[in-house]
Amino acid sequence: MDLEIRQLRAVVAVADAASFSDAAAALGLAQSSLSRTVQAVERRVGVALFRRTTRSVQTTTEGAEVVALARHVLAEHGAAMAHLTGYLAGVRGHVTIAALPSLAAGLLPPALAAYRENHRGVTVTVHDGLSTEVLDRVRDGTADLGLTVLTGPPAGLHVTRLVRDTFHLVTRDDDPLAARGSVAWADLRDRAFVAFDPSSSIRAHTDRVLAEQGIGLGPVTGARNILAVGGLVAAGLGVSAVPGLVLPLLGFANLARVPLRDPEVRRDVCMIHNPRRPFSPAASALLRLLHTLGAGGVALPPGVERTARVEWAAGTERAAGVARAADPS
Repeated sequence: MDLEIRQLRAVVAVADAASFSDAAAALGLAQSSLSRTVQAVERRVGVALFRRTTRSVQTTTEGAEVVALARHVLAEHGAAMAHLTGYLAGVRGHVTIAALPSLAAGLLPPALAAYRENHRGVTVTVHDGLSTEVLDRVRDGTADLGLTVLTGPPAGLHVTRLVRDTFHLVTRDDDPLAARGSVAWADLRDRAFVAFDPSSSIRAHTDRVLAEQGIGLGPVTGARNILAVGGLVAAGLGVSAVPGLVLPLLGFANLARVPLRDPEVRRDVCMIHNPRRPFSPAASALLRLLHTLGAGGVALPPGVERTARVEWAAGTERAAGVARAADPS
């Protein structure tokens, strides 16, 4: 049976009003039009839905079943249309973000809190992982957006540089280096060092600087997890070098942090998406908000700065505004 929504509404209105004239008035229809609609439904289902008398309209046994079904369909239809309306307005739906652990814990939370204020009906899922995992999720469509650290545009993806964070030395409070205003990378020569796993973007930066400066380390202890690195440093197994967005995650270890200089090393935090995959309205709204990190009420953690927004798309590079905030560290 192929019954239209308007026909179902007509049937329910007559049942509720127990009157064709009252139901027609409630629906804003002529009574003759409503009568024809109900008759068309009765012909389609093959039974009488209402017993008409000169004084009232009563629902038949079969009609009660049809009315109950019509109510269910209308409720489902109304809920679906409300969801669609919210989806198209960007206030309903689902957004998935892939991010490096330090970005998922240090950069995203204040942004998502601001996003939630106007998008309470949107479900957000955050997948944290290594840089290669972030890229893979964005490429295969299991993530709408990615937050990672890049030095250039990966093939096939659109990249927007959002912010930069600066590397700091982390060490125990009783280390002589902890009392300094800043520490040169050369001061790490022959020091015991706690290094991140080679698959980490942090390790790539530290290895590059140490190699360029010709700095040899003492005994090296490696770990993949940020919390493990903090625990190892707190246990006296060495110092470490971490970017600003990692610092809040090491608060449990009560470590001293000192800016690293000569050279000052920063890493670019980038947002990536697959240009071949269309954005939902909800994802587009989050994309716009992430563009305002460090401005528009979305604060940045210490050691992180807003910088000139640069985008890479299809092998091109273009600057999109120049705005820099002072380094709060």
